[in-house]
Amino acid sequence: MANPLKSVELFLTVGLLATVSACGGPTADGGDSSAEEPAAVTETTTEAEGSEGGEGGEGGDYSAGEQANADFQDKLEGAELLSALQEGGHVIYFRHAQTERDYADQADPNMDLNDCETQRQLNDVGIQQAEDIGAAFIDLGIPVGDVITSEYCRAWQTAELAFGRYEKNAQLNFLPFEDYTDAQVEEMKANVMPLLTAVPAAGQNTVIVGHDDIFEAATGIYPDPQGMAYVLTPDGNGGFELVANMLPEDWPALQ
Repeated sequence: MANPLKSVELFLTVGLLATVSACGGPTADGGDSSAEEPAAVTETTTEAEGSEGGEGGEGGDYSAGEQANADFQDKLEGAELLSALQEGGHVIYFRHAQTERDYADQADPNMDLNDCETQRQLNDVGIQQAEDIGAAFIDLGIPVGDVITSEYCRAWQTAELAFGRYEKNAQLNFLPFEDYTDAQVEEMKANVMPLLTAVPAAGQNTVIVGHDDIFEAATGIYPDPQGMAYVLTPDGNGGFELVANMLPEDWPALQ
């Protein structure tokens, strides 16, 4: 996020330059100051635009789903969240760990769910994220019941590295498009909602490892960055409460 004080300084700088230009005063070498102004203003604008970055909304405004992710406020955190997770009863939805690059491989006609070489795959950072998450769950005593993943390699490999087991479920798969119609979003929501609202076995938490668009279809929240998790508490009546979100590095910090 841009530094507010820096933004003010840039604004004042632009205003000063504009004032000098309007006066048409001479430069030190006798030239017209107005001829030098566009370069200075352009440089300032470029710096301001480049002050934000990162995955999701890069170089521009957030989408509605990205903004909902940025605005989300945890209802439980720290020791309270850990205690709740240790008691069980929650669904923990992970977006798979980090991949080599981010692109819509589901829309690639050559993509084959049975061939990892045709899909995005975890990179070294993603492998480490998954292993660290699994180690944190063991260290923190967070009980894990069912582990459910999509059929994409990056999802089940995240689960395998973190929890040592998984069950694939096609309801967590993308539809094979890069952009979705409203009807397709509703289809993805209908597919995933039964998994998000199912009450886990007593004293256990259900882990789901899926994808960004699937979660956004159900909640309106685009989980970003890769490896982010949302903790949901099913209410037993077909709904759930969003309790917290966690980055991969947040799990060890719960202790």
